[in-house]
Formats: sequence, structure tokens, C-alpha cells
Amino acid sequence: MAIILHIETATPVCSVALTDNERILAIRETSEKNAHSQVVTVFIDEIFRNCGLLPYQLDAISVSKGPGSYTGLRIGVSTAKGICWALDKPMISVGTPEAMALGMREKYTQKEKLPILFAPMIDARRMEVYTGLFDEDLNNIRPVYAAIIEENTFDAFIENHIICFAGDGAEKCESVFTHPNFRFMNDFQASSAYLARLASAKFADGNFEDVAYFEPFYLKDFIAGKPNVKGLR
Repeated sequence: MAIILHIETATPVCSVALTDNERILAIRETSEKNAHSQVVTVFIDEIFRNCGLLPYQLDAISVSKGPGSYTGLRIGVSTAKGICWALDKPMISVGTPEAMALGMREKYTQKEKLPILFAPMIDARRMEVYTGLFDEDLNNIRPVYAAIIEENTFDAFIENHIICFAGDGAEKCESVFTHPNFRFMNDFQASSAYLARLASAKFADGNFEDVAYFEPFYLKDFIAGKPNVKGLR
């Protein structure tokens, strides 16, 4: 048994969960945009209070490592590192698309005649998403990459599979992907709850990160916008 705190901030969702051997003890989350820095530590405090536990009782902290929002990932990983340093606890990282694929598999109930591939989609602005393809056993069939959404993006897979899309990047694809083998889960969002099973497996294997040197998986370099300095000269 292991009590693990899970932090998901890679997407517009800010989600925090506390689990005991994969069983969810408490969860708090919001999809309010740009609220991560305001609510993540509040949520952590609230779930400990609700469960009647103290932080030192944790066995580990897991964090969604990306790819995703640059700012969101920095907030989540920095929070996880701070707790790990303060409590001398190990840190576990979980790939955001893999955790989303697990959640998609849990929620997908439609019966299909073809094998299903899950394509979690994380918005990367304009017509670009971070995505990958996972089969029903969560094997990574197509590695996570930055994809430009075009009509032929998934041509190599679509004839022999059902491809299911979900996440904050999926909406922009509905008008582009019109093949009858495409499916969309419009009510799905990332959640810290989906980190639990993957994090528990890593905990059992002793698969921990080096807290001092760990960095989120950004996939692409961050490019800051130019500040508006008109009138300041």
C-alpha cells in the first residue's frame, strides 16, 4: 500500500488527487483557465484536511510531466519538487498523454468491430496538437509528437482501426477528421485520477525521478511572445 499525491497541471485542468494503493481518497479539480498557480496548493491542503491525513504520511508524489502547457507544467513540477524536498519523499513522473489514454480507455464503452486506438490531444495552439496513439493495452503505437492537424494525419491507421480523440486539442479536429472510423469524446478532460495506476506501478518498481535535475517533457522549445512596449520609450 502506498499513499501518493498526484498533480495534473499540463492542460487547462488543474487537478489534485490523493490515493491509497490506487484507491482515490480525495480529488479536487477545476478547468478554469490560468488558475493553476492560484489553486494547486489550496487543493492539496483541502484534500489532506478532507482525508484527515498529514503530508508526512505520504509515500510519494506523482506529477503529470507533459507535454502540454509550458506554464502549467512548470507550476505542477515546481510544486511537486517543493513537497518532495520538504518531506524527503520520492517523485514519480507520468506522461500526460499516457495518463489521458488510460482515462479514455476507462470511459469508452462503445462496442466496435475494429481495434481501438486512443489519441489524446493536447492543444498546442493554432492547428497543432501534442498527440500519440495508444492501443487498448496502452502500448504506444505512435510515439508522442507535435502534429499539424490535416485531413491525412492518421491515414496510416484509420482503415483498420477506430481512432478515438479526446482532450482540449480534440475540438479543432472535428471539422477536419470526417472518416467514419473516427470517434470523439467531447466530455473528456485530463485528471489527476488517471495518474494513479501508472504512478502506483512505478512506485512498486522504485522508478523515481531525480528531484534536483528533473524537467518536464516540453517536446517543443518554449518561445516567449514579445512584450508590448509601445509608448514606453
